[in-house]
Amino acid sequence: MDNLEGKILAIWKPKGPTSHDVVDMLRQKTGLKRIGHAGTLDPLAEGILVVGFGRQATRELGKIIVKDKEYQANIVLGIVSETFDAEGPLKEQKITAIPSLAEIEKIIKEKFIGLIEQVPPAHSALKIGGRRAYKIKRSGEEPKMKTRKVYIEKIKIIDYSFPSLTLHISCGTGTYIRSLAHDLGQELGIGGYLAGLTRLRVGEFLQNQALTIEQVVKEYKI
Repeated sequence: MDNLEGKILAIWKPKGPTSHDVVDMLRQKTGLKRIGHAGTLDPLAEGILVVGFGRQATRELGKIIVKDKEYQANIVLGIVSETFDAEGPLKEQKITAIPSLAEIEKIIKEKFIGLIEQVPPAHSALKIGGRRAYKIKRSGEEPKMKTRKVYIEKIKIIDYSFPSLTLHISCGTGTYIRSLAHDLGQELGIGGYLAGLTRLRVGEFLQNQALTIEQVVKEYKI
């Protein structure tokens, strides 16, 4: 489609499909073969997926993927997940004391702001020796996930009613919110997993600019 060629748009990915599924749907709708996205969202996550249409636009995506991002994360405390998210399997933890809001704020401030070390989830698309980590895990092997440094600018507690904790997170590229949820639960001594995630911003691409696939079809008369 000539009117989409060269454009970079914020697409609103719904819960369910993979980021690649969304790109495939757009290819089918538009007839364009050269479509790519910047920054993968897990199937259970929703929110902004920056998509480039055409050769030139997809080349520009490398500059966008390194931009800072904002998320809203819903974490469930007192339960751990092998995948660090709701895909599980889930295991309830023995809880001797429910953490207070002040305790959570203190841990976040001391352990999760600024440049921190983080281990990505084994169930992720990161490549290890040319193989995806999740494929290694599914084959029965244990992928060797390396610690890496990520930058978290700000975490704001939006709501807390145990076991549910909702956070607004501003962070740099490469941050795994699943790992953050898991690590926060470990620091609190009760475990935790990421139950829901919404990506609100990628660089200058904002939530109120994002289009659904249906809106793209309508707006660009596909």
